[in-house]
Amino acid sequence: MAYLQLLSYIAPEIYRPAAQLVISQGPTMWWSKLFALAPAAVLSFAAPSGFPASGNGLWYNTPGNLWSKTYLPVGNGFLGAMTPGGASVEITQLNIESLWSGGPFQDPAYNGGNKRPSEAPAAHKAMESIHASIFASSTGQIDNIEALTTDPGAYGSYASAGYLISTMNISGPVTGFARWLDMDEGVARVTWSQSSNYFTRETFCSHPSQACYHRIASSNATLPSTTFAFATLGSLLPTPKITCLDSRTLQVRGFASEPGMLYEILGKVQSTYGRVACTALSANNATISVTGATEAWIAWVGGTEYSMDAGNAKSNFSFRGADPHASLTSLLSPASSSYQDALVQHIADIKATLYSRFSLSLGQKPQLNIPTDQIRAAYQVDKGNPYLEWLTFNLGRYMLASSARGTLPANLQGKWAKDPAPWGADANINIQMNYWSAEMSNLDVTRPLFDYFEKTWAPRGAMTAQTLYNISRGWVAHNEVRIFGHTGMKGGTGAGNTALWANYPESAVWMMIHVWDHFDHTNDVAWWKAQGWPLLKGVASFQLDKLIPDLYFNDSTLVVAPCNSPEQSYITFGCAHAQQMIWQMFNAVEKGFKASGDTDIAFLNEVRSKRARMDKGLRIGRWGQLQEWKVDLDSPTDTHRHLSHLIGLYPGYAISSYDLGLQGGLIANRTNTTYTKSQVMDAAMVSLAHRGNGTGPDADAGWEKVWRAAAWAQFGNAPKFYHELTYTIYETFGPNLFSLYNPFDPDPLFQIDANLGFPAAVLNALLQAQDVPSFDIPLVITLLPALPAAWPSGQLKGARTRGGITVDLQWSNGKPTTVALAVDSNPISASRSVRVVFAGKIVGSFTTKPNFRTTIQRF
Repeated sequence: MAYLQLLSYIAPEIYRPAAQLVISQGPTMWWSKLFALAPAAVLSFAAPSGFPASGNGLWYNTPGNLWSKTYLPVGNGFLGAMTPGGASVEITQLNIESLWSGGPFQDPAYNGGNKRPSEAPAAHKAMESIHASIFASSTGQIDNIEALTTDPGAYGSYASAGYLISTMNISGPVTGFARWLDMDEGVARVTWSQSSNYFTRETFCSHPSQACYHRIASSNATLPSTTFAFATLGSLLPTPKITCLDSRTLQVRGFASEPGMLYEILGKVQSTYGRVACTALSANNATISVTGATEAWIAWVGGTEYSMDAGNAKSNFSFRGADPHASLTSLLSPASSSYQDALVQHIADIKATLYSRFSLSLGQKPQLNIPTDQIRAAYQVDKGNPYLEWLTFNLGRYMLASSARGTLPANLQGKWAKDPAPWGADANINIQMNYWSAEMSNLDVTRPLFDYFEKTWAPRGAMTAQTLYNISRGWVAHNEVRIFGHTGMKGGTGAGNTALWANYPESAVWMMIHVWDHFDHTNDVAWWKAQGWPLLKGVASFQLDKLIPDLYFNDSTLVVAPCNSPEQSYITFGCAHAQQMIWQMFNAVEKGFKASGDTDIAFLNEVRSKRARMDKGLRIGRWGQLQEWKVDLDSPTDTHRHLSHLIGLYPGYAISSYDLGLQGGLIANRTNTTYTKSQVMDAAMVSLAHRGNGTGPDADAGWEKVWRAAAWAQFGNAPKFYHELTYTIYETFGPNLFSLYNPFDPDPLFQIDANLGFPAAVLNALLQAQDVPSFDIPLVITLLPALPAAWPSGQLKGARTRGGITVDLQWSNGKPTTVALAVDSNPISASRSVRVVFAGKIVGSFTTKPNFRTTIQRF
């Protein structure tokens, strides 16, 4: 109840009744009742003054009342904030990217979910037994692999840092209320009139200063008395110490658990004129008051003692860095010096990051006279709305830039989560989908992702490779996105059979697609040698030793075993998902070897040899489908959310760039079978159609629909692409355009992966340049492969394709009018053959060379 007592002190006329509601009706009711007590807003019928003329923003004429559906996000990668847009009272929810419970901070014995060294011999014997059992089974299946799993221990969860509460001592009816997120500037704003005053609130998080800001201003010469305070407000974290560091600065110090990681928040209040004073009410309760000012603002910074650089054996996997206080004070001093300077710097950074190199138009016409929630409510499947689709595209890029440019990558919640973070902010396809659009839409946000692999997965993963698989080369991870390097196979005594989601040693293989794509798009050789290649070689080395001969079909191929196609229950061998991805990864090894500077020819030759022998994961089943498993286990009624066996269609290329010479001559059930590309693609289409529209088992999520939209675009099927894209928005996106898991729940969960995957699906309908197994194979750039009728005219500027090529594309009446292609000054291959295709015809071709330029205007 401490947080309610604090609110009662700050704004007694509103929050003392709220406290009584909690006492009488229970804590789960207090939040909605709180907003019911706030003054009612008068509806607006036009976008507020200051809303971007471009229409690039979300606006509303009522305050937010439900975190996942109506709050608006700001963030700088290091910090995140969600704002409901209050009037006299604003309660902004806060996040610090590294604030996690669990790990070695909570349990010094935490070891990333790995077997202990003494358990390794038993695990190795169990693995051998599992292999034998799978191949001896009449169906190629077994029922569990519990002997390989381990209790996750102090697994932990991403946690909220609490709330910033800003209040003004003012009463009376509110008129002209409006709140909006300006995505041109990355600022959330609120305006309203009350007691003959016109008020403005602004909230943003600046990447250059690593700080967040909240400002209040009035049209009158003097603001009403104003207060700022921090509170946990029901957070699951232990109650922190909240006190006055000095007369202008609030300090929050607490722990993510007991025991747990130390975190700190510092918030410094400044004003133009007036008096600022901090009052400590108790050991965990303090507030800053501002009187007589014309404007007031708070700059806040936050951090923890977490350090990725201490996630290795040398540091005993402690992940413990320095007390954050010193670094936060050094950030806060310049950050709080000038609000206007910070705002200008922030806006310049947003424009440079999001819009200076890339832009998209879908021919949209901004609807400036209708609030975003009403536009969303009127949205219909198939009919769509290019303006709302354009907004959703821009929101995805904005959220990726706002959550991925810190020290840690964007997780399942991006950098926004209230307690408890759903699934602990875990991810499997989720973290991959988060970054699908990054390279193509010219967003430089992937380095924290690669640092995360290098410093959390690789060190612990080498331990997992040895203790669980008896493999001394390379490293492996099992799906779990934990900042403490959880790489073991999660389960353990009493957990039951967790294989369907824990048995996923290909998670790092999938992420190596992103590592390769970054190099293929940028040709950053220095980065490749220092980080990209070592990551790729480590994962490939492990998988080389993990592949084993298929003793079920005895067809001389190499397969993975045991495997689960992600989140499917069958425990078997030769899962198509794994086989396709490993094959792609081995291709990346060969393509990137020369640039790496590595002289390990034996490694390269081993990759070539085992790639030639391995099963390629492409097999047509009994009802014409592309099989998900080497044994034909597929059901035509399976509408599972994952499209795992179609990863080679999108985002991979084992299907979409199928090459008979490299992948043909397949062996199925001891019968030689050679497939043409059309047969493989047709089988993949059968599988995709039978998988349904993304409303299968396990509730209802947006990411599965986004993946289906991108997959239909890969087939060049514009109607099905657009149907699935519009269904994604209609079914699972909220009034604030957040993707919601089980959206019909009264308080649904937020999953960011569909938001961040949405731009990738759109781009795949406008421009495709799928990877190929070898640089000797031409790179095909396809223009408008699945352009829906709803977007007859538009423009794509600054899009990037592999090969270091920038593409500017304009279209009208459903056809390109001009496309300009520019090769970098240092393309990854200076003699790569490129073909430009529209409507199945080659409309241009060239061979890459530094600074090559060409424009095509005849289609």
